[in-house]
Amino acid sequence: MDIKEIQNLIKFVAKSGANEVKLEMDDVKITIRTGSENETTIVQQVPMQAAPVMQQQVPAQPAAAPVKETAAPATEDSKYITIKSPIIGTFYRKPSPDKPVFVEVGTDIKEGDVLCVIEAMKLFNEIESEISGKIVKVLVDDASPVEFDQPLFLVDPS
Repeated sequence: MDIKEIQNLIKFVAKSGANEVKLEMDDVKITIRTGSENETTIVQQVPMQAAPVMQQQVPAQPAAAPVKETAAPATEDSKYITIKSPIIGTFYRKPSPDKPVFVEVGTDIKEGDVLCVIEAMKLFNEIESEISGKIVKVLVDDASPVEFDQPLFLVDPS
């Protein structure tokens, strides 16, 4: 079973409204569970000879993850402004591996300052601040994939 067939199966199960579907074939066992928030998860187990069963969990709808992160902000963080990713890509804190990071926690920023770079389709897009303030927290690890509207930084505007 290839990845396209698995993706089609996930879409079919999500549209059907079923809570759980199990599929067992010769060397593959797939369980698809849908949660109450339209979240779908695949658990794929491939038994190997003379080795323990491997289990891999893959989110079927990665765009749903950022919604969960911002759904319940802490009261302590409510005074901060969240800078979010304007595009999908790979997040980098440095312009190149041998250069220093654009911003650290505690860095004062002003409107137009470059905060990070997001690589999308071999293009490196500088993400500039639209507000002034102080970086309180960096929410994404360097060289990590990010989704559209995923929180990147917390900024104290005062």
